[in-house]
Amino acid sequence: MSDPLIRRADDIEYEAVDAADGLEKGVLIGEEGGGGNLAIRRFTLAPGGSVPKHTNDIEHEQYVLSGRYTVGIEGEEHDVEAGDSLHIPAGAVHWYRNDGDESGAFLCAVPAGDDEIKLQE
Repeated sequence: MSDPLIRRADDIEYEAVDAADGLEKGVLIGEEGGGGNLAIRRFTLAPGGSVPKHTNDIEHEQYVLSGRYTVGIEGEEHDVEAGDSLHIPAGAVHWYRNDGDESGAFLCAVPAGDDEIKLQE
């Protein structure tokens, strides 16, 4: 059983995601910080930013906070904007592209543990 946890916005550290261009990630709640079985992360995708085709062994649930960007999932493109929700199944090939003039931001909920990105060709 985990303990209650409150994290303040000022306590979240963001870092660039190596496999992407213009993508930053902040872990809001995660295993290392005393979270339970789930992790919640916040990503920002800069204008002109992109994330190459990749897979993850775990499923993702995402909620778009701001901006507009394109998500490719299993060969289909989807334009998403604030208020949209996505489910990306485990193992699905997916990617992101922000062709707009403003940053996009989204929350991503995943099972706690390893979330290795496997780049596709």
